[in-house]
Amino acid sequence: MSMPKVSVVVPCYNVEKYLHQCLDSIVNQTLKELEIICVNDGSTDSTLSIMQEYAAKDARIKIIDKPNGGYGHSMNRGFDMATGEYIGIIESDDYAELDMFEKLYAKAKEYDLDVVKSGFFFYFSKPTERNTPNPIASRVTSRRTFCPLTGFKSKREMVDFFNIKPTIWSAIYRKDFIRSNNIRFNETPGASYQDASFNFKVWICAQRVRLMEECFLHYRQDNEASSINSPGKVYCICDEYDEMERFLESHPVEKGIVEPVMVRIKYDSYNWNYERLSEPLQAEFILRFAEDFRRHQMDGLLQKDYFEWYKWNSLQKVIFDPERYHEFRIMEKNGEELPEFYPAPVAPEKDRSFKGRIRGGLACLREHGFVYTVKLFFKKLLGRAGK
Repeated sequence: MSMPKVSVVVPCYNVEKYLHQCLDSIVNQTLKELEIICVNDGSTDSTLSIMQEYAAKDARIKIIDKPNGGYGHSMNRGFDMATGEYIGIIESDDYAELDMFEKLYAKAKEYDLDVVKSGFFFYFSKPTERNTPNPIASRVTSRRTFCPLTGFKSKREMVDFFNIKPTIWSAIYRKDFIRSNNIRFNETPGASYQDASFNFKVWICAQRVRLMEECFLHYRQDNEASSINSPGKVYCICDEYDEMERFLESHPVEKGIVEPVMVRIKYDSYNWNYERLSEPLQAEFILRFAEDFRRHQMDGLLQKDYFEWYKWNSLQKVIFDPERYHEFRIMEKNGEELPEFYPAPVAPEKDRSFKGRIRGGLACLREHGFVYTVKLFFKKLLGRAGK
């Protein structure tokens, strides 16, 4: 038997409710040269028997049945078993468009890519079924093959790219690229945002990447057991950034380029984590938030030009007095009048010089294309004319 074009890893834990829909979308892919690796992570429901039912009918399906070891351990076992030219991931409560792997693989081969990544749909099965497309690239951006460490003209563009939602399951990865760079998942317990450090490792090692405008993967939003619905995992996001720092220690060249970017996206991740927690846990987490960023500040990695002005000002308040920052956030949510924290931040003035306008126009043209830029120009022109 020839090498599969794509090995699809399906991590599973107590997903009997969703697994039929997931596996149907994989076994019926238009790309037939697949290897399907189902990893049962100690499920206590009928997940394993459903896997076995499908494996009895389709020789492409392989099953790894193991004691519960968490998402990262399951993914590493699946990746280690993979024999395909590329590796893809479908999480067992999601499902894919039937041409997903055919189109991703065709793009990967056409441009000799380490990684090709597409958009996805936010999928809701109740109260009525609906899918909301979430593209990750414009038409202009999707025409580029680039290296994430060298392919951007500004720090902000690089931050924006690294800040794309990890969505590791909307991509395929060249197997030899993954193994030669020793890219592995963090084996922390449960399903605890292990996609964050994996995604980061992929981007700092990849030489040839392409983003696709199309959406293929349906990302379920109404699974109550999903890790995104687990407020108790207060410090799991910290574990992921600790793992990124560990990985960078063995990649000194990449470390010099990307460390300030990592700190910048860490701010967004910590802020997201803080906002999702209950009030008592927020009060606990904000202290770790401040501690980590004070360390980055002392190390010279906290750099203002990687931040939007308002995020920079917010972070300075966290570092300066985290307890007071938390008190103010609670007051703000309750609609209370806020006393002065310290002098109110002022937004920097836009560069309205001729050169500044030209730079802004070229950036818009590069990101959004000619038609969008021209429409925006005339919109602003007409807006000024109406004043």
